[in-house]
Amino acid sequence: MGVRSLVLAAFFAALTAIGGFIKIPVPYVPFTLQIVSVYLAGCLLGPRLGMLSQLVYVLIGLAGVPVFAEGGGPGYILKPTFGYLIGFVLAAYVNGWFIKKFKFVKVLFIFLANLASLLVVYLAGCVWLYAAMRWIIEKPLTVWQTLLYGFLLPIPGDLFLCVICSIIAARVLARINFAMDQKEVVS
Repeated sequence: MGVRSLVLAAFFAALTAIGGFIKIPVPYVPFTLQIVSVYLAGCLLGPRLGMLSQLVYVLIGLAGVPVFAEGGGPGYILKPTFGYLIGFVLAAYVNGWFIKKFKFVKVLFIFLANLASLLVVYLAGCVWLYAAMRWIIEKPLTVWQTLLYGFLLPIPGDLFLCVICSIIAARVLARINFAMDQKEVVS
């Protein structure tokens, strides 16, 4: 892994942090723009580097830098929304894996990869939300309440961002592929 790769991973980690500061308060799980960086990191950096970018983001936050939507520090693990951060790491890998494995370049297929990664985020997030509310916060949510606050309320905005990021990624990937083709012709 070269310097360029590390710089790209750091860049997407920074974008995720910035996305956390742009938020709409919703009960239990604030709506943020962080998922944009997760989609794009997976699509554009690939599975390993995309995952690394999100892992760097999470580790920086756990080290105490207030980059999460509600602060930072090792105690953040006990917050009900920490599962979504775990989901970011896994989702970037899943997204990049689909894009790389199946060589997705069309908007529809990139959307499906983004959607798969979004479902990973929500699965990890809702499981953690339910467990944290029940055993850490000791204000249990029912399964229905967990799905309502952890999935149904934030999903419309994330689906909209999924579409937008699919279009952006398709355009960027087309330019990258064009540039690679031109480089091969010149060589």
